Amino acid sequence: MENDKKNTEDNGIDEQYLMSIMAGSAKKELKNQELEPAGEKPMIRQKMKNKKSSEVSYVEQFLSHHSMNKRGDKSIYIRAEYHERLSRIIQTIADDQIPLYAYLDNILAHHFEMFEKEITDDFNNKYRPIF
Repeated sequence: MENDKKNTEDNGIDEQYLMSIMAGSAKKELKNQELEPAGEKPMIRQKMKNKKSSEVSYVEQFLSHHSMNKRGDKSIYIRAEYHERLSRIIQTIADDQIPLYAYLDNILAHHFEMFEKEITDDFNNKYRPIF
């Protein structure tokens, strides 16, 4: 009995949160807000809120359309577990209607859209012209 208590305390599982997920009334947003660092840029939060307020579903955002006609000439390497996870998402949620390369393209397009200003600022801060 003490071992059971020790196991639940050590692995950091929030039982109340898990029960709320099973009940269908997850309080994920509240939990995420508690975990966010205090020094996070307000711009990122605002962008995320804007995306949430437009109420575009995950399927509409990433799995329903793609602008690529073919795979392309470049190869990338990803972890085997990520490949399996992404493939399962495509097969299950998208009913195998979108190729993996297009799904990754949509994810990257969203990432660059979300963090364009931060990436540009960091790049410009580190870029030093030769002359």
